Amino acid sequence: MTPRQPFLHDQLVVLRAPSQVWSSATGEVGRGEHPVQGVWLGDTRYLRALWLRVDGFAPEHVATVPLTASAVRFEGLLRDLGEPGADSDVRVSTLRETHTSGLTETVRITSRLTRAVRVVVELSTVPDGTGMDAARIGAPAVPAEGLVVDGAGARWTSGTVAVRLEAPGGTIEQEADTVTARWEVEVPARGSVEVALRLAADHPDPVVLGVERPAAFATPAPAPTDDRLARWLQRALADLDALRMRRPGSEDVFLAAGAPWFLTLFGRDALWAARFLLPLDERLELAGGTLRVLAALQGTRVDTDTAEQPGKIMHELRQPGLAARIGASSLPPLYYGTIDATALWVCLLHDAWRWGLAEDQVRALLPSLEAALVWLREHGDSDGDGLLEYVDESGRGLANQGWKDSGDSIQLRDGTLAEGPIALCEVQAYAYEAAVHGADLLEAFGRPGAEESRAWASRLAERFREAFWVADEDGPYPAIALDAAKRPVDSLTSNLGHLLGSGLLTAEEEARVARRLVEPALAEGFGLRTLSTRDAGFWPLSYHGGSIWTHDTAIAVAGLARAGFTAEAAELAEGLLAAAPAFGYRMPELHGGDARSVSPSPVPYPASCHPQAWSAAAAVAVWASLTGVEPPRS
Repeated sequence: MTPRQPFLHDQLVVLRAPSQVWSSATGEVGRGEHPVQGVWLGDTRYLRALWLRVDGFAPEHVATVPLTASAVRFEGLLRDLGEPGADSDVRVSTLRETHTSGLTETVRITSRLTRAVRVVVELSTVPDGTGMDAARIGAPAVPAEGLVVDGAGARWTSGTVAVRLEAPGGTIEQEADTVTARWEVEVPARGSVEVALRLAADHPDPVVLGVERPAAFATPAPAPTDDRLARWLQRALADLDALRMRRPGSEDVFLAAGAPWFLTLFGRDALWAARFLLPLDERLELAGGTLRVLAALQGTRVDTDTAEQPGKIMHELRQPGLAARIGASSLPPLYYGTIDATALWVCLLHDAWRWGLAEDQVRALLPSLEAALVWLREHGDSDGDGLLEYVDESGRGLANQGWKDSGDSIQLRDGTLAEGPIALCEVQAYAYEAAVHGADLLEAFGRPGAEESRAWASRLAERFREAFWVADEDGPYPAIALDAAKRPVDSLTSNLGHLLGSGLLTAEEEARVARRLVEPALAEGFGLRTLSTRDAGFWPLSYHGGSIWTHDTAIAVAGLARAGFTAEAAELAEGLLAAAPAFGYRMPELHGGDARSVSPSPVPYPASCHPQAWSAAAAVAVWASLTGVEPPRS
């Protein structure tokens, strides 16, 4: 059978980055041989199976109770241990709690019988050493190494991760590849008893670490009046708390991109998530941390293999030895192949300053700002035509380096794929905004270069107006991109929403874009489609060719609100709010782009990651847009 990326939509996860546990909805791990199921630390799975038996019986599952993003409880019944009758006399509650470096599984057996019951409780595990890149394509599991069982504990090595299993009060036994913790316990009459399995994993040289201290998120004020938005915000903030990470030797916090494949630093994802969260980011801890972490990794030299360039903000950070594989690409552990992260870094710095980031923190980042602005003008515009474009010079990196980075994401209306170098429409908007607002910062802090930056932005806007606008039977709109020959790629896409509020467009042009964004071809589903139904390449379950991405829709909602199109913003937001209940108010990475008239409930994109930082943070952007929340500094 050909290895395939596993479906995730029906899988349960609890996490505290960089730790995560994936299971079926009943709580059993790995019994169905699902490639993602297991217990993970970063990019390594160190346990591929975990199951419970009481006197040899599997509990009959009756409920799964989410407690937090990091904890869940599974409720089951043990009908073989009770008296005959309709009601069960013995129940079992299993509490699963993830920590930044491990897992605790606590089993509580409760009886209503008038007599004590002696039982044997067994938690069985299968150690593992599979890397994330292998699991992501459905490749066979890799066994752990150096397994040693010593009475009440066991230890092994998974890749470079050292693992310790403990079962206080119990014994540990090994049979083949299975390690079983066993307890002989007495459940008292009308009472209960608990046992616990503890797993601790340690990476000797991690590139990212978890955050133990509580998140500093403010309570939304004004409170949302729509219950769906309130529930989405509550779930989102809990997930964002669990996705917080830091680099070794640093206390600066950023958000991991998402589970399961991306519990690490992604420049674009971290920047958008932090930008969305500004209204609730108390003390601007997350915004400041994200800016500083990325500035510390800012490019300083030209390296074709990693796509590094002076002043450029990185794309992705991985553990050495576990290079990310995406299609035919094989990315180095520190990879800079992104065309938009550098401009977005500048935009976040400016927005954080407006929200009150301390002036000494802003001042310390001004050298990185200046380097980023130079990169926009020199390396970002590689052919000197006044626009930013990308091309993978290594032949092993990402072919598309905007947020729509799949191989078929940039296509013409007839479905033909565009040839690179590619100049994306939204990247020009980010670059324009970065150049203008970067100039504002330089001026405010008495640094040179503001006039040069504004002049460059003005030329970019003129070039955009000349090159990007196309028209169909419903009027003009900006193309998604220009191809290698500087011809417009004329598909109608959600990328238009990223232009609004950036300053790149005139008021008349913004009105045209606003009208196109709420046309049925783009907006008759549960959010904003990535590609319109009129385009030949449209498919509602295509990754970037007709599906709906929560963060993408939220960017359009925020842009519409900033540009004064409040009715259109509310219309797009309603699509997401209508979808939220179907996903338990944990909005996934993306979902299907079917029309609501055809499918009254959103169809999951089955390989969609969840939770994901910018999908969760989108709740804050939607709330702020609908309630008119504005930064204190104009």
